Amino acid sequence: MVTHQELVSCVGWTTAEELYSCSDDHQIVKWNLLSSETTQIVKLPDDIYPIDFHWFPKSLGVKKQTQAESFVLTSSDGKFHLISKLGRVEKSIEAHCGAVLAGRWNYEGTALVTVGEDGQIKIWSKTGMLRSTLAQQGTPVYSVAWGPDSEKVLYTAGKQLIIKPLQPNAKVLQWKAHDGIILKVDWNSVNDLILSAGEDCKYKVWDSYGRPLYNSQPHEHPITSVAWAPDGELFAVGSFHTLRLCDKTGWSYALEKPNTGSIFNIAWSIDGTQIAGACGNGHVVFAHVVEQHWEWKNFQVTLTKRRAMQVRNVLNDAVDLLEFRDRVIKASLNYAHLVVSTSLQCYVFSTKNWNTPIIFDLKEGTVSLILQAERHFLLVDGSSIYLYSYEGRFISSPKFPGMRTDILNAQTVSLSNDTIAIRDKADEKIIFLFEASTGKPLGDGKFLSHKNEILEIALDQKGLTNDRKIAFIDKNRDLCITSVKRFGKEEQIIKLGTMVHTLAWNDTCNILCGLQDTRFIVWYYPNTVYVDRDILPKTLYERDASEFSKNPHIVSFVGNQVTIRRADGSLVHISISPYPAILHEYVSSSKWEDAVRLCRFVKEQTMWACLAAMAVANRDMTTAEIAYAAIGEIDKVQYINSIKSLPSKESKMAHILLFSGNIQEAEIVLLQAGLVYQAIQININLYNWERALELAVKYKTHVDTVLAYRQKFLETFGKQETNKRYLHYAEGTEYKFSFTRDNSCQLRDDSREIYQKTLLHGCAW
Repeated sequence: MVTHQELVSCVGWTTAEELYSCSDDHQIVKWNLLSSETTQIVKLPDDIYPIDFHWFPKSLGVKKQTQAESFVLTSSDGKFHLISKLGRVEKSIEAHCGAVLAGRWNYEGTALVTVGEDGQIKIWSKTGMLRSTLAQQGTPVYSVAWGPDSEKVLYTAGKQLIIKPLQPNAKVLQWKAHDGIILKVDWNSVNDLILSAGEDCKYKVWDSYGRPLYNSQPHEHPITSVAWAPDGELFAVGSFHTLRLCDKTGWSYALEKPNTGSIFNIAWSIDGTQIAGACGNGHVVFAHVVEQHWEWKNFQVTLTKRRAMQVRNVLNDAVDLLEFRDRVIKASLNYAHLVVSTSLQCYVFSTKNWNTPIIFDLKEGTVSLILQAERHFLLVDGSSIYLYSYEGRFISSPKFPGMRTDILNAQTVSLSNDTIAIRDKADEKIIFLFEASTGKPLGDGKFLSHKNEILEIALDQKGLTNDRKIAFIDKNRDLCITSVKRFGKEEQIIKLGTMVHTLAWNDTCNILCGLQDTRFIVWYYPNTVYVDRDILPKTLYERDASEFSKNPHIVSFVGNQVTIRRADGSLVHISISPYPAILHEYVSSSKWEDAVRLCRFVKEQTMWACLAAMAVANRDMTTAEIAYAAIGEIDKVQYINSIKSLPSKESKMAHILLFSGNIQEAEIVLLQAGLVYQAIQININLYNWERALELAVKYKTHVDTVLAYRQKFLETFGKQETNKRYLHYAEGTEYKFSFTRDNSCQLRDDSREIYQKTLLHGCAW
């Protein structure tokens, strides 16, 4: 068995079962984890001491288990070497004065960046031709990483971190990151977060703007290596006799103290299940990620070994053991199903029967994400997105131009029973929407576009497809909601809250919760913004969130229980009132009398406000009248009464739309029903004079009425007519206001005052 005799400087995986390592003994050794064999690939010349190496990236969307075929090796003699998988040195290039301390391929494999003791950062082509010297400084650059889009480079400069775009004259971001020299950096393409480690014995997590997200306690020794897991959910930290596994938010899952000396380099396997470390004492340390937990209601699933899981039912303490043929890579537990992907297959277990899973072969690659909805689940691998039913039947595979599945995560993909939403990486202001059943773009194929970059998206889980809503948080931390319907006119995006940093929809009804600054907020009926935005504050539940410390994250919202993970990794469970969920259930079944009875029993303003909005949304004005009366909205009760007494069905519908602030839709309903005068009167009461005259002229009716109202309006404010259209039509037209009052008999006089007040109110909505 071949072993290293000197310090091991770098390691890298070719597949999930094969690793290469380089050492100061000039050997490159291949480790086969299946057969536990080691093989010397090449003995380098005695003057080449390897420092760093990086496998050439596999092209995106390749078939599974495709191996990397070549790598770049940097060395102490100022050169980097392009070496094939078989150990043949294809090319050696003079790159720096002094040692080349790091070399990294970009994600596409089209460019290589090297840094050295001479303080230079150089960009090379795939074949080793120098493209540019990106930067030059007086201190050695110990580590470098590409940005997720391969448009920026992150590198160290003493105690500083610098992000420099490849475009000339673009803004450079620089900040002091550590109190000692920074030894290692890594930048993850999925979560866009940066890791740094230094001689101040700390490791830190940053966002891509240089804002600190986590700062570790000082260790006993300098941190010599850090590395992100491929999916961005975990990272590993190496130091002297120390290996630590951490969550992406910084808190520590596990701490091991192997007898390794300093761990100079850490590499994650392609599937993210194991790591290898290059050790100062000549060893290579291997570690597997186990003891992962998944919880849903009364079930807890634990990954006990690489190929085994334990299921515990906490109600009766029953335990089931699940064994798999291959190692477990990803798992998800939700909606009464456990979905497990191994390296070759997918297993679907029902919580009612753990003994007979549905098993099917995976089409390609390693699964990087599993998302579940009530009727089906989504698998994401390196090349595609696949939707399957819980019976294992393939349903669809949505695609869009330039799709990169390797950088998708739970924040940028969302799934409901009928819709798939994906936030695009190329343009982060865009969300692509697909029909779940066909994989085709939703509606007329238009994507959803926002004015700011979107950070996190979430589809609601219940209700009809036409009522499906998507909530998202943008980079200003505004929480917005909009309909996923994509037919004709652009759907309005409405802001629900500000400074929101995490959100979740309930699994059984469309209740939304979020952490807003220092408050925990539940929107019991978010659709209120489409019905009566005035009463939205009355439909909320709020409580202080300072107990959750800094940067908490909502893990799940199941039933009436919200699970929140604090920054230190501990889980906090919050119970909310079960009554709003029952109210949702009654309304979805049109049990209005039961809904009113429930609200009278609970005697809470929140419930009545939710019922009021639900009733208006479902055009049940009798229930709406009762609910608005209960929350003291007397003017709206009066207006609802006036709506109920209107003679025609179309007129009632138009006024309900007006009540909700949908002025254009109300106008369309009236015009289609031939109620032209009422459509004109709407615009007059809203002081929308241009539109009122436009309608009167178009339908050749009530021009004199519009002119009379306009004249009275101007007289009230002591103004002269300046609008050219009104001056034109006023010439030769005789009108008296008393005549127009008689002429406008279609509008009931006794409801005019309330009607006008509500119209003006609706205009502001």
